This record gives sequence, structure tokens and C-alpha cells, in this order.
Amino acid sequence: MTRLHLFQAFGVELEYMIVDKDSLMVKPLTDELLKHVLGTYGSDYDNGMVTWSNELVLHVVELKSSNPEINFSALEHQFAENVRRINAILLGWNAMLMPTAAHPFMNPHVETKLWPHDNNDVYEIYNRIFDCRGHGWSNLQSTHLNLPFYDDEEFASLHAAVRLILPMLPALCASSPMLDGKYSGLHDTRLHYYKTNQAKLPSITGKVIPEQLFSKRNYLNGVYEKIKVDIAPYDKEEILDPIWVNSRGAIPRFDRGSIEIRVMDIQECPTADLAIVTLVIETLRALVKGEFISYGEQIQWTADSLANILDKTIVNGHETLIDDAAYLNVFGMASTTRQANEVWEHILQKLIANGHGALQRWKPELDIILKHGTLAYRIKKALGTQPDRARVVSVYKKLSSCLAQNKMFLG
Repeated sequence: MTRLHLFQAFGVELEYMIVDKDSLMVKPLTDELLKHVLGTYGSDYDNGMVTWSNELVLHVVELKSSNPEINFSALEHQFAENVRRINAILLGWNAMLMPTAAHPFMNPHVETKLWPHDNNDVYEIYNRIFDCRGHGWSNLQSTHLNLPFYDDEEFASLHAAVRLILPMLPALCASSPMLDGKYSGLHDTRLHYYKTNQAKLPSITGKVIPEQLFSKRNYLNGVYEKIKVDIAPYDKEEILDPIWVNSRGAIPRFDRGSIEIRVMDIQECPTADLAIVTLVIETLRALVKGEFISYGEQIQWTADSLANILDKTIVNGHETLIDDAAYLNVFGMASTTRQANEVWEHILQKLIANGHGALQRWKPELDIILKHGTLAYRIKKALGTQPDRARVVSVYKKLSSCLAQNKMFLG
């Protein structure tokens, strides 16, 4: 594949749960779904603009752009069409797709079933090292954004910008307020588990915020060599590739020239995800162009400083008080404390004023998120203070209906 330059086109991946239409219990059917369309068990079904793929666990299916795309309106339509087609097939098992980043009452230690077909050897090694039955492995659905870079210079610019906005993404994207049938106390429970599920080998995830590494050589030495050494005792067969294992919040793939952002909780429907993805892309574009601060200033930010902000947005989402005046100043806000959604409102207004026209198409969706809060907040508001199972099922059925109709959730 021809390497792309910065912002020429993008890859988007959406992960959804398969659940029973009535009880919402997870249904491990991804292999049967793929067999239905492929005629045999397989891991990928290319359906034009969108490809269906398996994940680690059998109740999750991934929909991804088959190739890098620039026309997000067309991609949104195709994601929605593929959701409809999958739901029509799943009816045969009385099942459907359900959105959000965490199932609200799944018991992963009882209900987890791992993918048993091709690439199973990789999954078995992960299971041996980490025990993949916990929430951090079997109950976390995300939206991935792949951003291209052409060479070391473009990697440096993009990596510097990506690091800066990662801490603010839960304030836009959090959609996982509940596990085990009760509130977790966090807006972004998925990301909390993502941070900690590989703590046994700290080099794999780091602080989620990537280190200050801005060249291929430094990244290979500073990250991949450490991972290689740490996984060696657990992988005598040398099956695991450190490039696959790296689990920071943004992961460079130097072989294909892309950085994959992995900290975004999936939303209730493709239109919401693509609205958020567009805002993320345009914010990164502005940072790379120096519309906020210079590259030289961007690379000064340490992983520790940025991780401190991320830890807060994981807990409180858009309601987080950002009290790092230097961070607020990055985006031209002369304040000592601002709420996270106010920061995003400021960024959006500045981007539109600076001519980032792609945002106009998605402004109604972004206005809902910035006015009514993250999906996690809207879910909590709909559920009430002490929801019982029946209430949880009712609300998450509404969310599944939003996905089926490609409509945003307002409670």
C-alpha cells in the first residue's frame, strides 16, 4: 500500500457487542456471524468500504474501514448500513449489536469465550500471561482512529500533537459508567481497566500517554526493545511481536506509517463516533500546523504531566476540572481552572473560526455532546441513582435502538 502523508486519509474501527435481544446477556456468536457471510470460519469479511473482523472474545465484532478514507459522510452511511445488515443476520439467533464501551452487567469470569479459530495461538499466550477473562480483556469496546505519517519528520509532528490531546479524549468519549450491574464511580471505566490489565508487565502500556519519543530509532529503542525483553520469559515460542503487544494510548506502526489512537470509548452510533473523530482530527491538524503552540513547545510535555490530566478525565469525563494553567494555555485559554467540556467548546469554536470546514457537517452531533455531556453522563442520567436490572436493560435496549437507527442518545 502506498504510504500517505499527514491527514490525507484515515482508518476508523468500531467495536460492538453481540447480545440477546431480550435479556441483553452477551452471545458469543462472532465466528458464526462471519461463517454466515464467508461460508466457512474466518476472521475477516470484506464488504466494500467496511470490513467485519473478529476480536479476542467471541461476543465482540469489529467494523472497520477497509481502506483509509477521507469521505466520512460516506463512511458513516456504510457503517450504519453494515450495522443494519449484521442485526438482520443476528435475528436468527435472537441477537443484536449493542453499543458502549462496557457491558453493564456481564460476568466476564463466567461468560467470556475466546476466539477459537485462526490466530488462536496468539490469544492463548495472552490468556496464559494475563488471564483474559477479566473486564480489562473481555469487556471493553473502543473506537480506533488510524492517522498516517510519511516519514520521521511527519511522525514527530503527529506524535507530539497526539500526546497532547489524549488526556482530553475521555471528556468527549467516555461511555462506560457501569460494570457488574452497578456504577463504577468512573465515567470511563473501560480506560481504567485498559490502564491496569497488563500491569504485570509495565512496559506494555506505560502511562498510557506515550513517552517523549519523536523518531523511529528512539521509539524502537525506548519502547519496543523494553517490551521484547519483558515478554521473552512468557513467550518461549517467540510468537508475540512487540509491535502488536504495545498498548499505549497511541501506537505507532512504522511498517505502515500510521499512529493508532486507542483511548476512545465507542459511542451509541456511527454518527456520534465520526463526529468525535472529526473533531480529534481537526484538533490534531491545528496542532501540527502550529495554530495553538509550536512543535518545540509541544514536545516539552512529559508523560507524567499529561497522565495526571488523563487520570482525572477518566473519573469525571466532561465535568473534570482542568486546573493545569499551562495545559489550558496550550489551547489559548488564559485561565487557571476550566471544566473539560468548556475546553472542548473553546477548541471547537477556535477551529471553526480558523476555517476547519470539515467540522460544520458534524456540528449538531458535537453540540449534543458538549451541551448534554458524554454518553456516560447521559446514560447515568437516564438510569437514575440506584437502577435495578430491569432499568439497566431498558436503557441499554434504547442504546441498542440508537445504534440500529444511527441516532444519538438523549435519555
